Amino acid sequence: MGGMRRLWDISPPVQAGSPVFPGDAPFEQVWACTIGRGVPVNVSTLRLSPHTGAHADAPLHYDPQGAPVGALDLEPYLGRCRVVHAIGCTPLVEWRHLAHALDALPPRVLVRTYARAPLDRFDDALAAFDPDTIERLADLGVRLVGIDTASIDPAASKTLPSHQAIRRRGLRVLENLWLDDVPEGDYELIALPLRLATADASPVRAVLRELPPRRDEETT
Repeated sequence: MGGMRRLWDISPPVQAGSPVFPGDAPFEQVWACTIGRGVPVNVSTLRLSPHTGAHADAPLHYDPQGAPVGALDLEPYLGRCRVVHAIGCTPLVEWRHLAHALDALPPRVLVRTYARAPLDRFDDALAAFDPDTIERLADLGVRLVGIDTASIDPAASKTLPSHQAIRRRGLRVLENLWLDDVPEGDYELIALPLRLATADASPVRAVLRELPPRRDEETT
């Protein structure tokens, strides 16, 4: 029997000063009450965009008729995935940047583009997906794509071609992942969105878990 499998937390911290897309609501925490005379608990109110930190976009975000995040099937957000390094590949992650890691591809692909992700500022020059890359991943059976930047499209894009590609192909997406210390390879992804019934996105606590050893690798 194997021991505990290693976890990688791939969620950036969410706090005052966390970067958000220009024009989006900054994170704010206000204390409604604090422990003291006659008050037994601390209770706070949070104000934030659902696109803060690691998050799952819902189809409603890029399709006026799309489903809200609370109505989505959870299966794409849970299961075997592959982390592929495309560090420094800007402005677009093209097919050639992933070609070295596409054999026997699992249905979830997370792409690391930063050597060290900026956790204290918004990156106007963020790396995004070439929409052709999205289409070709979908052709290989990929159901979820993720990236360590704030968007799968360039920050200044108004047409959002990669978002429209995932809409057409029925893919799910995770953005703002924190992959700084994650080696290339296969993992178990756990990144469940909240059941926000009418929201266009949801924060997730995204983690990767080491895969269990194959039977032929187990020792007795």
